[in-house]
Amino acid sequence: MNTEELQSYRDSLKCSFKDLDAVFEDCMSGALAVLSNDGIKDYLKGASLICMIGRGFEPVLVYLEEMPQVAKQLGESTLLLVSQTVWDMSRSPNGKAIPPFLNTIAEAARRLGSEKQLHHYIEIITDMMDRTTGSVHGFHTSIPSPGLPDLLNHMPYLLSELSLEGLKNWIDYGINNYGNNPDRQKDYFCLQSADSKAILSRERHGTLFIDNERKLDLYLKALWKQKSYLIPYSLGFDQLRKPIPYYDHLGIRVPDVFDDKGTIEGIDRYRAVLAHIAAHQRWTTAIIADNFSPFQRIAIETLEDSRVEYLAIQQYPGLRRLFLALHPAPAEDACDPEKESCIRHRLIMLSYGILDPDHHYANTDLLDCIKQFHDLMQQGKTTTKDVVQIAISYIAKTRRQSDQSPNVHFKDTEVEYRDDNRHMWVFIEEGDEEEAFEDKREARPKESEFDGLPPRHYKEWDYNTKTYRPDWVSLYETLHPSGNAADIDKLLDKHAGLAKQLKHVLDLLKPQQYVRIRYQEEGSELDLDVAIRSLIDFKGGAQPDPRINMSHRHDGRDIAVMLLLDLSASLADTPDGCEQTILELSQEAVALLGWAIEHLGDKFAIAGFSSNTRHEVRYQHIKGYSEHWNDDVKARLAAMEAGYSTRMGAALRHAAHYLGAQKVEKKLLLVLTDGEPSDIDVTDQRLLIEDAHKAVQELDQDGIYTYCINLDANVRPGEDDYVMDIFGNQYTIIDKIERLPEKLPKLFMALTG
Repeated sequence: MNTEELQSYRDSLKCSFKDLDAVFEDCMSGALAVLSNDGIKDYLKGASLICMIGRGFEPVLVYLEEMPQVAKQLGESTLLLVSQTVWDMSRSPNGKAIPPFLNTIAEAARRLGSEKQLHHYIEIITDMMDRTTGSVHGFHTSIPSPGLPDLLNHMPYLLSELSLEGLKNWIDYGINNYGNNPDRQKDYFCLQSADSKAILSRERHGTLFIDNERKLDLYLKALWKQKSYLIPYSLGFDQLRKPIPYYDHLGIRVPDVFDDKGTIEGIDRYRAVLAHIAAHQRWTTAIIADNFSPFQRIAIETLEDSRVEYLAIQQYPGLRRLFLALHPAPAEDACDPEKESCIRHRLIMLSYGILDPDHHYANTDLLDCIKQFHDLMQQGKTTTKDVVQIAISYIAKTRRQSDQSPNVHFKDTEVEYRDDNRHMWVFIEEGDEEEAFEDKREARPKESEFDGLPPRHYKEWDYNTKTYRPDWVSLYETLHPSGNAADIDKLLDKHAGLAKQLKHVLDLLKPQQYVRIRYQEEGSELDLDVAIRSLIDFKGGAQPDPRINMSHRHDGRDIAVMLLLDLSASLADTPDGCEQTILELSQEAVALLGWAIEHLGDKFAIAGFSSNTRHEVRYQHIKGYSEHWNDDVKARLAAMEAGYSTRMGAALRHAAHYLGAQKVEKKLLLVLTDGEPSDIDVTDQRLLIEDAHKAVQELDQDGIYTYCINLDANVRPGEDDYVMDIFGNQYTIIDKIERLPEKLPKLFMALTG
């Protein structure tokens, strides 16, 4: 390109910035190498258009530098598409969004991969801009979109995690929920709010931690006898230092998503991480770090990683296949010690050589170290200190001057399922290394009542936006603590007269008709017809039918019942005119009901619930379907206590999880409560009422009949709407609470008779 051609191109670019002259030749050289003549015209036309928007030199420079490669990759029509989009942005109050849009367009193009996809991407951006740009009087847009600049700044990360469809869904959720709230909209598109991350997780590809938390927690408990708290982190919120798994006194940190890698599924990558960390927790002891150099420490860490994996493989041999599939296998000559630091390369070869008996490494020092390691492990019980000398010796033998080089060989040296080994070291004197670790904080309190299953996450209905908040509520289920079963027996004795009346009604309800079930190998009596026929077959040399017995079952009642008890703090109140608390009256009523249903033979379960914000809904099992009305159940019922709030929707959904699994014709969910749903983190009273109503609708669609027994003495039918709003006409209000023990069993029999 001669001077005249360059000047001709410069004249075609209608832009008078003086800074442009210094970079124009380089920009044109790059453009001429990849664009056609028509493409060059569109390129200069687009740059001229951007220059006219009056936003300074930076947007023009970014366009000139980035767009040739975008056009080469996706097509030259993208040149005018991008410049016209910038022009449209400049005609709105969203001028501040232009630099991040141009700065991220090259990365967006690389990830999208086609011109059509880029068109869709820009449509999503402009649609978001139009829907979130406001106006004072409703005529001319004058208020910029609060979330657009932040959205564009985070776009490379979003496109790495979401498909275009997922991106659109994520943006739509933010607009629908926070379109009229600038501050919350900004938090959402900054990826700062909880539901922003929750929706992102819902739309993300790969194996999500949130979807597999229970599996992973049970994996730790079943195979490793560990009860560590699993804490997910995102790879997208710390760009400077990519986080890796680790554990401390607060729990185990794992990525919030794992993609499949080759033949290894994401869930197996999680299992590899947890197996490695669990092995450390079982066999690693911390040692003092101050006496070792940094190189010695990373060598000790590598050998300790290999030691605990060796022990884990001895216990679970199948782990070798998983570790080998995820462990890099570097070539012996991949690193040039004359040009780069090879210490990481040597250590990862050592690690792989220990893990894979069929490695093909020939280095004498490497083979000698591998032999020392295996000789040590053959001796039997080993400790962390035992590998220290082997590690130090290997570092000393293989040390090179180039190890100090800042040009470190990183390719195939990261074992992604291993943690950062912070747990291995104790620092006597403070140094720089500790800054990489988090400050010590108070560990998450371990309450004995939560020492059970990992939490279940339930959606919650937001009536304002007519959408579900995904995985919004964390529900912890445990077996209710036990008390004194004799206390319940005393309550039953107290109501012996009522029990006698109930027994007469129960005898009428109890199925009297028996159905004979024939052709049973085991049964209550011999089926003579079949037995004689089998005997004849046997005498005649034929194979006799072994199903010569029969049994009987009642025919008539095919029902399963779940009694869900509200155990919120208000149950500790004593109603006017009563000498007992609502909780004590509930215990009496449930005791009578349990005795009655046991007499009928129906499937029956009891559970209680309370809540302390959406992060802690407590669901306590008092009686399971497989249990009989015995002293164990009575002991749990006797220990019932009132506390916290009433987040009903999640409890209803969880109770339905168990009730829905019963293979019966009729399913009845009885809810015993004394007030409307509420929680300390909810200011809108209607929110939890509408969510509970939505849960009742969901249960109805699943064939579960929900009925409420309300003990709120202040509720008057037709005046207070919350009971009807939730349950429709499926409720009873017991205004004289002292009569609850009498009314509850009779109500049940009326519903199921």
